[in-house]
Amino acid sequence: MSEPSTGLASRPPLISRSPLKGVADCHVCSVKGSEAYIELPLVGAAEDLRTTVGKFIAIETGKRELLAVVTEVSLKAEQSPARAQPRAVARIDLVGEISKDERGALRFRRGVSAYPAINDRARIIESEQLRLIFRGHKTTFAEIGRLHNDTSVPAYVDVENLVTKHFAVLGSTGVGKSSGLAIILRQVIEKWPELRILILDQHNEYGKIFGDRASLVGAKNLRLPFWLFNFEELSDVLYAGKPPIAAEQDILSELIPIAKTQYLSRKQLADRPSALRRLEPRQTGFTADTPVPYLMPDLLALIDERMGKLENRSSRMTHHRLIGRIETLKNDPRYAFMFANATLGGDPMVSILTELFRLDESGKPATVVQLASLPIEVVDAVVCVISRLAFDFGMWSDGAMPLLLVCEEAHRFAAADPTAGFVPSKNALARIAKEGRKYGVYLGLVTQRPAELDSTIISQCNTLFAMRMANERDQALLKSAVSDATANLVEFVPSLGTGEVVGFGEGMPLPVQFVFNRLSEDLLPRSEANVILPLGSSATSRREFVNAVVERWRGSIISQPAEQQAAVPGREPRIDTPKPPEPAEDKIAKALREARREYLGR
Repeated sequence: MSEPSTGLASRPPLISRSPLKGVADCHVCSVKGSEAYIELPLVGAAEDLRTTVGKFIAIETGKRELLAVVTEVSLKAEQSPARAQPRAVARIDLVGEISKDERGALRFRRGVSAYPAINDRARIIESEQLRLIFRGHKTTFAEIGRLHNDTSVPAYVDVENLVTKHFAVLGSTGVGKSSGLAIILRQVIEKWPELRILILDQHNEYGKIFGDRASLVGAKNLRLPFWLFNFEELSDVLYAGKPPIAAEQDILSELIPIAKTQYLSRKQLADRPSALRRLEPRQTGFTADTPVPYLMPDLLALIDERMGKLENRSSRMTHHRLIGRIETLKNDPRYAFMFANATLGGDPMVSILTELFRLDESGKPATVVQLASLPIEVVDAVVCVISRLAFDFGMWSDGAMPLLLVCEEAHRFAAADPTAGFVPSKNALARIAKEGRKYGVYLGLVTQRPAELDSTIISQCNTLFAMRMANERDQALLKSAVSDATANLVEFVPSLGTGEVVGFGEGMPLPVQFVFNRLSEDLLPRSEANVILPLGSSATSRREFVNAVVERWRGSIISQPAEQQAAVPGREPRIDTPKPPEPAEDKIAKALREARREYLGR
């Protein structure tokens, strides 16, 4: 129930303020749930007196002051002849209240416990009062920008609520999503140093935003052995995202557990030479999804052995094609992160998880997985594996190591259309969204097409940063996802400028339109492929550059001799190994330097 307005004129406001000339006669003229209407006089052009959309209004309701944001202003239809000054009506959304705690200190909290009554006085909130509201009293508050309507007031985010309740950054291409995310994540690291952050970087943009506090993982140093992939993920890799062949699937599902059993038997025999008991697949309980090592030569030998016992030519050809499919991927240097140690033993799962999630005590707090350096056919499966490993590690460790997984281009990996994308990757992200917070695994999503993102996943994000979006479907989804009473702020989204954002949800002190802080030039997210060949370079320098590109192109799909391959961890290097030739990447960089030097020397 709302409190009576009797006597409010003589009661001083909770927050001390200087009188605002010309706006003293503001009062409530209509109330409807969390929405109300304020009648106010028209004032001059002074910036602090202009009542327009986005401004904050305080309503005096006795022992507390209600806080509201203006979402619409219109001229009053019927003007009284007795009034010399024309009047306007502002529609406001109630967002919170200011009251005194038991120690007499002023506190702001979301939501309202009482509603305004007709003729309750209202006023525009000044900058100093806004600072009190947005600054908060928690140590986890971090500044990420400035209010749009008053740039002297910092915009804060509650890092704890932001991370532990998931968040999403939404906006069209070119509106500043990457820079905004970089600002948020840098503040998260500062306020929560124990948290580990893993970014699935679709465009290799975030390599520099953390300086020396992030580990970059790409095709050259990523380690995700094939046996860490479950059956669906391995099938997606083998068939390059196309529908798998059922007969080949049956062979793999039967023989992979046997290969794992053989590896375990061999390991036990090496550890205890006296142990002669042979393990059977049914005794071990292994399935094709069990994350235990096995050797690819063992699997190929099992397929070949089974093929030799068959008399039907069609069945033999099915086995032969499967062997060829596996051999092709195993020998492709682009898939070295999966098959580099396919013939070696050992169980590196502990070291892989430690490196990937930065779990060592002195480790850097962030990992940037540069997906653009991986084959496009395997990216979906890699995202699925990493997401699944993150959740499983959090679950089996009882959330002892908090982890934030940030997924760029989330609509690609968690599509709303069940026929689009790789369904297991959507399921892995959905599992984190729905259950991850119980195990210390949190989710951050970035997308330019929220309407194409799975609605179940985005509904679990309790903080949304909405940047400019012109698509009506995206705006409709955003409005349905916003649970605040200020859903009318979504109407501002189509007209936002670059770097401007409307923040909703648990991570914000209250919903508000603000502008992200600016990063220094060396920390701005940008693709690594940003070097341009000068237009005025000579034909010779251009030809050298093209030759280097072709060499790099061919080198990515041609197996290198053993002497030129990178040394395998744990193996002693050969002393007589010849010096490898100059890498193609270095040749490209050298060709670009020569072309620029020649161009500038003219």
